[in-house]
Amino acid sequence: MQRYGIVIPHIAENEAMAASKKVFTREEWEKKLNDIKIRKEDMNKLVMNFFVTEGYVQAAEKFRTESGTEPDIDLATITDRMAVKKAVQCGNVEDAIEKVNDLNPEILDTNPQLFFHLQQQRLIELIRNGKVAEALEFAQEELAPRGEENQSFLEELERTVALLAFEDASTSPVGELLDISQRLRTASEVNAAILTSQSHDKDPKLPSLLKLLVWAQKQLDEKAAYPRINDLSTAMLEDPAV
Repeated sequence: MQRYGIVIPHIAENEAMAASKKVFTREEWEKKLNDIKIRKEDMNKLVMNFFVTEGYVQAAEKFRTESGTEPDIDLATITDRMAVKKAVQCGNVEDAIEKVNDLNPEILDTNPQLFFHLQQQRLIELIRNGKVAEALEFAQEELAPRGEENQSFLEELERTVALLAFEDASTSPVGELLDISQRLRTASEVNAAILTSQSHDKDPKLPSLLKLLVWAQKQLDEKAAYPRINDLSTAMLEDPAV
């Protein structure tokens, strides 16, 4: 019975907390939302920031024409940045490095980790294409010296070279290096570095605001029952279960 003596107070406490929550009707909640004034110009800047950061140059150009919102960087640079990103995503790492240097040589000169990851990706592509001898030579000449200077680089190099030890590298313990997701991670890292070099946010603001919305709703759930947004893709308010 002592066991139930512990459980029951917890149940009672939870019920009391639920009963103490303030309940907002849809009408009340919508009125509160409508009382919050957000300038259309600020919303437009958020949209433009997303287009620019993610590289949707055509959408950015059309949105500028329709809304009159000016981007904070030259839209022509987006095309160059996306060309670099696409090259990495397609496995053309040498081409990507050349394009980055054409944009701004200091990007790789001042970011040894990024340069190592690009060279690592180049090694992965050689292994993917079955160029074993070329891969070993490249690892020894280009990556090993960097690994001697940085322990984390050395560990990543060892993991990458380990792909050569397996007949079917894709199913090996380090097979994830051959996944397309590895290319995407490297491409995203390059994209962020280019944006930073252009004094632009490396991540769009809109997703961060959506994460903040989710966090705020969770905090509010403890104190109130209200129509909440459960599906961010539709942003429809759903009545609380009370």
